[in-house]
Amino acid sequence: MSQAANVRAGLASVTVALALIGLKGYASWTTGSAAMLGSLADTALDLIASLVTLYSVRLAATPADRQHRFGHGKAEAIAAFFQVVLISLSAFWIALHSIRRLTSGSGPDHAGAGIVVSLIALALTLLLVSYQRRVIARTGSLAISTDHLHYQSDLLLNAAVICALIIDQMLGLSGADAVAGVGIALWLLYGAYSASHKAIDQLMDREWPEERRRAFVEVANRHPELRGIHDLKTRTAGHHDFVQFHVWVDPDMSVGEAHRVMDEVEDKLREVFPDVEILIHPDPAGHVGRGEEMQP
Repeated sequence: MSQAANVRAGLASVTVALALIGLKGYASWTTGSAAMLGSLADTALDLIASLVTLYSVRLAATPADRQHRFGHGKAEAIAAFFQVVLISLSAFWIALHSIRRLTSGSGPDHAGAGIVVSLIALALTLLLVSYQRRVIARTGSLAISTDHLHYQSDLLLNAAVICALIIDQMLGLSGADAVAGVGIALWLLYGAYSASHKAIDQLMDREWPEERRRAFVEVANRHPELRGIHDLKTRTAGHHDFVQFHVWVDPDMSVGEAHRVMDEVEDKLREVFPDVEILIHPDPAGHVGRGEEMQP
């Protein structure tokens, strides 16, 4: 169900991006606005990013196979990192173009067309962002979250274009359009920097946040026949979570009894942490292997 929601969100992004490219292409050609051109370039890259997002969420939903035993969840992190690169390239190009417009003193024409197009783009983007937010709340998709960041920045970007055209053309303050273009570029760079962390964390198999790790250990420790937990390792790939850990049990417990305890611990954990792949290794009480870490 969550995978289908991610795919639908990806399709919605592609559809909106195509519509915005048509509108902004017309407005950019009509007005000659640097801010509008920057907005068009950003939306063109958004389309590429949305296509990559759509492919990645479909790939991430593919079941594990012989070559990818842990599934394809990291496709989302790769797509997110690719989007970060596109955002950064877009930002540098917008900044360069805006600075050239600022130094040359040229400004936009026909501000009315640009304002109307930007208002339409603002409305379409707002609808998409609201839909993406609901999907992210349900699925936690990294690729959709990064795509969501694109279109959140587009809300500010379209608002900045409107303000720049009004100030530059209607109020006669020359250079406002180019300054807005530089501001948009800086905002995009900040967004790319923020988005890169989650993608890198997943690609590097960063551990869960400490609060979630402690909550996991607390639930597992509730079983009365466990003597303790150690060597807990966690990671996330797309919307898949993986946990492995060792537990101490009575050294005199039979293999069958230990297996029963492991099953009971897994059942309790899945009630609180559904859809997490869990691997438990039983050890005789007090045993700690080389390189293993103690858990609270």
